[in-house]
Amino acid sequence: MNAFFLEKPQQLSARNIPVPEPGRGEVRVKLAQVGVCGSDVHVFLGHRPLSRPTVIGHEGYGFIDKLGAAVTNRTIGERVVIEPNIPCMNCRFCFTGKGHICPNKRVIGLTENGCFAEYVCLPSAFCWAIPDEIDAANAVCIEPTAVSVHALFLSSARPGDTIAVVGLGAIGLLLTHLALRLGYRVLVSEISESKLQKAVNEGAIAAQGDAPTLNAIWEAHEVAAVFECAGSAGAVSLVAGAAPRGSEIVLLGLSEKHAQFTPLKIAREGITIVPSLIYQHPTDFRRTIELIRRQQITPATIISGYYPLNDIQAAFERAATGEESKLIIDLTA
Repeated sequence: MNAFFLEKPQQLSARNIPVPEPGRGEVRVKLAQVGVCGSDVHVFLGHRPLSRPTVIGHEGYGFIDKLGAAVTNRTIGERVVIEPNIPCMNCRFCFTGKGHICPNKRVIGLTENGCFAEYVCLPSAFCWAIPDEIDAANAVCIEPTAVSVHALFLSSARPGDTIAVVGLGAIGLLLTHLALRLGYRVLVSEISESKLQKAVNEGAIAAQGDAPTLNAIWEAHEVAAVFECAGSAGAVSLVAGAAPRGSEIVLLGLSEKHAQFTPLKIAREGITIVPSLIYQHPTDFRRTIELIRRQQITPATIISGYYPLNDIQAAFERAATGEESKLIIDLTA
């Protein structure tokens, strides 16, 4: 099969490798579309070095092509989306419902070959059937949408409350879309004018400025939770300085650099810092699929372009500019 390996930072190369065979309890998926994630871009740029050439990519949508031993209640040709973070189910974190922070989890497209290829194999339980009501464009956006669903439901903010979203990459845009559709009021901050306008067009309120300015705006709007989605240390420091009294700071961004905050402000003003990493199996994928099936949310609205698999290098170079909200690699093109 044709597969694209990240050979070194900023270099994706095609290789012809054997089609993988599903192991016991696994299914093989013939991939149709794969989203380009912001974390993929960070790996592409070398911000998160890999120990060996790897097929990256984890936002996969396709069709079950083959069943491994002991797989039941699945059918060849079934439309599916993959859940690429696979906890071990044996450690103390998995035993206490914290599989998302399992130190032994398999990560499709990172610890093992991923989805920028024609086929991928994974456990049947992490291969979600797609209802007929969900089209391909919305299906391929399920994985990043689950990240936003996890974060919003993890927060103590509820429909009718006002939240703030800082950073409007794919996750920030999806979180904004989700919250607006579920009845939250949303203030947004973003340096890209086009992305800011996209959120405003959905019904969000633009709120720009330094920490004192944002604090005044967020206090006036009684913001209950601030979601940091920019993934930069500067954004985390900004949010920590601007968070209004009694609010939550929900960290979705994955900056590896040191951020700053004033402990006195956090303690004196009763601000809570909540980490939100990926999603919890199986709750968040199930919720996400049902929200889309009911047409309460339509995450495909963030898709900004499609590239064929053979043009994946150009797709990543474009994604690295930060100007696209969500690029999709179409393996059927």
